[in-house]
Amino acid sequence: MTALLEVDSMETAYGSSQVLFGVSFAIAEGEVATLLGRNGMGKTTTVRSLLGLTRARGGTVRFQGERIEALAPDRIARMGLAVVPEGRQIFPNLSVSENLRAFGANRNASSEPWTLDRVYALFPRLAERSRNMGNQLSGGEQQMLAIGRALMTNPHLLVLDEATEGLAPLIREEIWRCLATLRAQGQTILVIDKYVQRLVRLADRHTIIERGQVVWQGDSEQLGADPSLWQRYIGV
Repeated sequence: MTALLEVDSMETAYGSSQVLFGVSFAIAEGEVATLLGRNGMGKTTTVRSLLGLTRARGGTVRFQGERIEALAPDRIARMGLAVVPEGRQIFPNLSVSENLRAFGANRNASSEPWTLDRVYALFPRLAERSRNMGNQLSGGEQQMLAIGRALMTNPHLLVLDEATEGLAPLIREEIWRCLATLRAQGQTILVIDKYVQRLVRLADRHTIIERGQVVWQGDSEQLGADPSLWQRYIGV
């Protein structure tokens, strides 16, 4: 499979405090991959560095074969890398439909484009709340909207930072169902989440980060067969 994203020896710091120490991983076209680890171990910093929000100080990042570690965030986004950020960050004073329309683009021209109708079919609850303002939605509905908004850019790579954090069990199931649907449609996805049992069933490959370093990589069969890894590095 062709690598869509290749991260090689990435190092990132905030001021004089280094956070990432030579992080390396790759995601193939059509693959679902994860970044795992306890809170504060560097997962979100990795995502921020991929997006150009926190500039990597060392290593290389290639997206669709092009080096992007020195590019501005808007340029990276236009290349087709979309994120569902931790905390959702939807526009509170725009309606559901306005939030979605504001992000409409076709970065991935080879695929069937995402439209309002497709997003509403994926998340019927958003169709029911299409005229509600962002700040009138529940946390779960906001997460659905954040995912739909990212899909409206028709990304080559969809990144979800803390995909189901703080959501009620029934809403978490809705998000897992959505991600399984996207995987079946061939969407390349990078997921950060703590529910390893669900990620083992969803994802192809996994990368565990501890104190800013990659400490384990492997496929779902390997991770599922060694629960001691979950306890040692993820705390579950």
